[in-house]
Amino acid sequence: MEVTIQSLAGYFLIATPQMPDPRFARKVIYMCSHTPEQGAMGVVVNHPVEDVSLAALYESMDLPAPDIVLPPLYLGGPVDMEAVFILHSSEYHTHQFLEINKDVHLSRDPQILYDIARRRGPRHYRFLLGYSGWGPGQLEAELARDGWLTLPATYDDVFTIAPEIMWEKITAKHGIDIALFGEVTGNA
Repeated sequence: MEVTIQSLAGYFLIATPQMPDPRFARKVIYMCSHTPEQGAMGVVVNHPVEDVSLAALYESMDLPAPDIVLPPLYLGGPVDMEAVFILHSSEYHTHQFLEINKDVHLSRDPQILYDIARRRGPRHYRFLLGYSGWGPGQLEAELARDGWLTLPATYDDVFTIAPEIMWEKITAKHGIDIALFGEVTGNA
């Protein structure tokens, strides 16, 4: 009998200490889509980019930077790192978006930049460079090797936890000491 994994859209993938790919060490990925036929797509939400600012993004698009404190840009993943994705609260509506759940949308619509500058943008948002992607069956194979832990994500988890503590805080919220994960599961 074939077992089908439910969609992980709206969940977190938390890299365990057993994660073999160093690009994902201590990373938290918010899953945006996941189907057996098309694979999966998510964005890393706890890796601020040090050398590029959101103000620089405004400048590169010949837009005046808003007169507010701008949050950092985040490295969304190793795929298509020239592409800008905006993870945002769903009360804000744009013409093109992916509804991850009733609270969170993902978009690439540059109108969001204009609206943020005019203080008409989404209440919460994260700008991400690139994304993390898996072909059909690839993520399921990685999950079977204990490289990832899947946990439910809440709106507050996505937008209000500081990136430097997100990996530990989300797992602790679910009663998991992520540093001991391999020892607890017997995969040390």
